[in-house]
Amino acid sequence: MTSIVVENAAVVTMDADGREFATATVLVEDDRVTGVDVGADAIPADAARFDGTGCLLTPGLVNTHHHLYQWITRGLAADHTLFQWLTTLYPVWAGIDVDGLHAGARGAITALLESGCTTTTDHHYVFPTGAGDLLGAEIDAATTLGVRFHPTRGSMDLSEKDGGLPPDSVVQPIDAILADSAEAIDRWHDPSPGALVQIALAPCSPFSVTADLLRESAALARDRGVRLHTHLAETRDETDYCADHFGCTPLQYMSDLGWTGPDVWFAHGIHFDDESVAELGRTGTAVAHCPTSNSRLGAGIARTRDLLDAGAVVGLGVDGAASNESARLLQEVTMALMLARAVGGPTSLSTREALRLATVGGARVLGRGDDLGSIAPGMLADMVLWDLTGPAHAGIDDPVAALVLGSPPPIRRSWVGGRTVVADGRAIGSDADELARDVAAAHRRLLDRAG
Repeated sequence: MTSIVVENAAVVTMDADGREFATATVLVEDDRVTGVDVGADAIPADAARFDGTGCLLTPGLVNTHHHLYQWITRGLAADHTLFQWLTTLYPVWAGIDVDGLHAGARGAITALLESGCTTTTDHHYVFPTGAGDLLGAEIDAATTLGVRFHPTRGSMDLSEKDGGLPPDSVVQPIDAILADSAEAIDRWHDPSPGALVQIALAPCSPFSVTADLLRESAALARDRGVRLHTHLAETRDETDYCADHFGCTPLQYMSDLGWTGPDVWFAHGIHFDDESVAELGRTGTAVAHCPTSNSRLGAGIARTRDLLDAGAVVGLGVDGAASNESARLLQEVTMALMLARAVGGPTSLSTREALRLATVGGARVLGRGDDLGSIAPGMLADMVLWDLTGPAHAGIDDPVAALVLGSPPPIRRSWVGGRTVVADGRAIGSDADELARDVAAAHRRLLDRAG
């Protein structure tokens, strides 16, 4: 058994009792937390010791929505609406291949780790013919960097010629999608406690997939015991699309196809009406709130306070780097708080509620609330030690306010299952210079292919 001890740090546990400690000692044995605020007599003699003086220890942050491949298409279509942005970028993304996705995933995951993330999902839905093992490429990148990973096997089957947005080159027939989805589950999904990789199924959106694909994907996911994910209610254009094509709201459409319940989470969820908000709460359906991307695209502001009050499960996501070029998860905590207060007033979301969205909330969105998202005995040791000793945070007595409202602090260390993934602010599995060269080269190749 290997043991580590974090000593002398302020600790925000995010546990069921909301316990916080001005200074405490946290004990980890193998991949689990075994003690919080333990005494010296509980510390094994051979434990690796980390001094957290002046630091804040929190659960690792959980990213509930991303598109890793977009790391190599940052900065494009910077002043477009969502639908304009998509139609501009689909032809570029049609050239994605294994090498490009691997470089993009490494870049995006490195940024996540260095902003406090220890668990991330990914929604990859672009599978051009002959592109290679794209899902395998990003799983390899995630495994190498040590992040806990919940990739989704996305899909699109509704092309331009059928009234959808994607070009024909990036859609697949339903039979191929379902076969590939089943193979992904068989090959990579780990249902065991403490899993590092779990798969979900994720048809892209109401305007890029058919109702048949949504129904069949839901049936397959439930038969195999995996979760379901898609974009929903991101823009008013989508609301109009659903009204014109289906005669109902986006959530009514998805609900009629079996897409509500505690095994489903939607990305964005901005334009839900009152009835939809209530249904999300009743059914335990989750929402991945992506405040920076939503602001970058001018899509609107999610009803975070209303969703929480209705009992909906809400987490945070950075979304793809083509609509959130920094893709840093701690930024989403701050943005979620600021936007909630901008529309709902100063008491609409507290600093601790915002941090909770990124920890416990995110874990629950991904169905991992029983082993992730808090620092408590028996929970996985996914933790971040934030260094608040510098001048940017000096004199801020409340460490949570310092973290959420202050400048992004450096990470002294972070762990996934007790294994170090970030030390002194840098992801230990990533060479910054090599990564920058690989990402730039992948970006150029992709644009050259697109002409």
